[in-house]
Amino acid sequence: MTASAQFQDRMLSLGLARVSEAAALASAKLVGKGDEKAADQAAVNAMREQLNLLDIAGVVVIGEGERDEAPMLYIGEEVGTGNGPGVDIALDPLEGTTLTAKDMPNALTVIAMGPRGSMLHAPDVYMEKLAIGPGYETDVVTLSMSPGERVEALAKAKGCDVADITVCILERPRHEAMIAEVRAKGAAIRLITDGDVAGVMHCADPDTGIDMYMGDGGAPEGVLAAAALKCMGGQMYGRLLFRNDDERGRAAKAGITDLDRVYSRDEMVTEDVIFAATGVTGGTLLPGVKREPGWMTTETLIMRSKTGSVRRINYRTPVETH
Repeated sequence: MTASAQFQDRMLSLGLARVSEAAALASAKLVGKGDEKAADQAAVNAMREQLNLLDIAGVVVIGEGERDEAPMLYIGEEVGTGNGPGVDIALDPLEGTTLTAKDMPNALTVIAMGPRGSMLHAPDVYMEKLAIGPGYETDVVTLSMSPGERVEALAKAKGCDVADITVCILERPRHEAMIAEVRAKGAAIRLITDGDVAGVMHCADPDTGIDMYMGDGGAPEGVLAAAALKCMGGQMYGRLLFRNDDERGRAAKAGITDLDRVYSRDEMVTEDVIFAATGVTGGTLLPGVKREPGWMTTETLIMRSKTGSVRRINYRTPVETH
């Protein structure tokens, strides 16, 4: 029996939602408290505890970092009961630790799961990313194009003016030239301070008004975003960026030999996956955790690439008040 045949995505999707919910509930207690590390650790602990209740033989392929850097949910850590299908897990227990600490929008807990061997083992380096939503021909935009050429090509494919295109870009000094070029073409830019998994997801959700995502961010988050787009529809391209020999060594350790390769969405995530995200602070994709006396309420997005189904789950749970 192949790994993908054993992977019962329908049965596992609710379990994955519980994992995501638990991390959001744990980190919600630290929203606005100014402590990024504590918020992240709370999410990690809760996510790990829930993962270990699932009947899977899971391996974390995208996690909190290398084993010596991350005590839990490190890359290569085995999770689950061990009874069940072998699965790859990509996770960010708290995407937007700064957003959580400062009570800013769009902090999420994020996790994706697929059959063993289905996800790119991306090293902890930067990745140049480009993503658009569904409904376009393949390669309508590419990484080889300049930022200005990309917005022009997308406007042409969409049948609109460049002025009607909105691009989501992470606000960083390294993106200043890109931002200037896109604006010079007449396109609008929505800048985000953190959280580029959500940034990529925005371009596949028509309600956000975003058409394209581009810029350099973490490679592990790139694989998570590719898993989300595999469920939502849309195109994504990523190329790993290396600043020094240490980072090239990380790629070699992850089994990557072609350092200049451009990965498409389906090369980063090769088989059908399930994806869950829960809002921690309110944002464009999901409302945040709502706290009221005696209760906490979350909303989770759970998606399956096999069927293209998207579920939103509201979860209201009693909490002890002291």
